[in-house]
Amino acid sequence: MAVPKRRRSRSKQKSRVAANRWHAPLFQPCGNCGAPVPGHIACPSCGVYRGRKVFNVEL
Repeated sequence: MAVPKRRRSRSKQKSRVAANRWHAPLFQPCGNCGAPVPGHIACPSCGVYRGRKVFNVEL
């Protein structure tokens, strides 16, 4: 059975654990209306994604 040859150092262990931390979602302004929108999602206020109208928004 495979066994680790050496114990992992504390710095390696902490850096591995730190990579899995929670990140807040990044918002960018919509190119059409300027509303904050998360990446890869159509703008909920104007319905535009990557410069074209995806759905109609009823006000």
